[in-house]
Amino acid sequence: MLDRQQVQKIAHLARLDITPEEEAQFAGQLSDILDYFEQLSELDTDNVPPTTRAIELSNITRHDTFELYGDREALLQEAPQPEGDFFRVPQILNTDEE
Repeated sequence: MLDRQQVQKIAHLARLDITPEEEAQFAGQLSDILDYFEQLSELDTDNVPPTTRAIELSNITRHDTFELYGDREALLQEAPQPEGDFFRVPQILNTDEE
């Protein structure tokens, strides 16, 4: 079983700020997870080919298509700050020249 010092080290590495109550709770939970992995390591997997996922998936994405939006004025009215025929967005680049 993991002790509180080991849980504190894990929390530090994961950049988590946990309470002493959480340390005790996580010690038990993490120990249960490690015990489960120990059980899995006892399985004979010599004849099991390596896989990347449990089930095979094919490409399930759709093709991008270009479609004009029919009601341009309605779309511009939904913008928080429309500017003519455009959307006004916050500036993200620094324009100060040095």
